[in-house]
Amino acid sequence: MATQSPFSLLEGFLQNLPLPTIQPPAWAIDEAQRRLVLLLNHVLIQEPEATSRLARQKGRVVHMQWRSFSMELIATPAGLLDRAPGEAKPDLLLAVTEESPLVLAQAALRGDKPAVRIEGDVQLAAEVNWLVDHVRWDLEEDVARVIGDAPAHALGQAARGMAQALRQFAGVAAAGSSKAQT
Repeated sequence: MATQSPFSLLEGFLQNLPLPTIQPPAWAIDEAQRRLVLLLNHVLIQEPEATSRLARQKGRVVHMQWRSFSMELIATPAGLLDRAPGEAKPDLLLAVTEESPLVLAQAALRGDKPAVRIEGDVQLAAEVNWLVDHVRWDLEEDVARVIGDAPAHALGQAARGMAQALRQFAGVAAAGSSKAQT
C-alpha cells in the first residue's frame, strides 16, 4: 500500500490558504525590502567581480515578482543595488512561475533554481544570471567576525550537516510522493 507524503498534504493545505488576501502593512514591506537590499549589498561587496559587472549596468532596473510580492532594484554606479524609484521603468522582469512555497523550498533544498519567466534586456538578464550562479554569502566568515574562527567553523559544519540531512529527507520524501501518485 502506497503512503501519501506529508509534503503533499502540507502543499495542499498551503495552496488553499488565502495568502494573497493576507497583506502585510506597507511599512513592514518597505522595511523588509530595505533590509533585503542591505543583505544583497553586503554579499555583493565581498565579490569584486560582481560589483564591477553591476557597475556596468548602472541605472538599469530589474523588477522581481513572486505571486503578489514584487520589488524593483536599480544598479548603482558603485556596483551595488538600491530600490528603484516608483516611476522607474523596468529593463528586465523576473517572475518566479512556481506558486507553491513548499515546492520552492524543496527545490532550494535540492540546490535547484526556480523556474523564472524572463522578459526584457538579454544582456542584463545574463548579468543577473551570472550573479546568481557565482555570488555566494559566506555566512561562516561573517559569524567568525563575531564569535571567532573555531566556533564559527563548528557551527558551519553543523549547519552543513543539517542541510545535507534536509536535502536527503526532501529527496526521499519527493521520490516517495511521486511513487505514491503513480
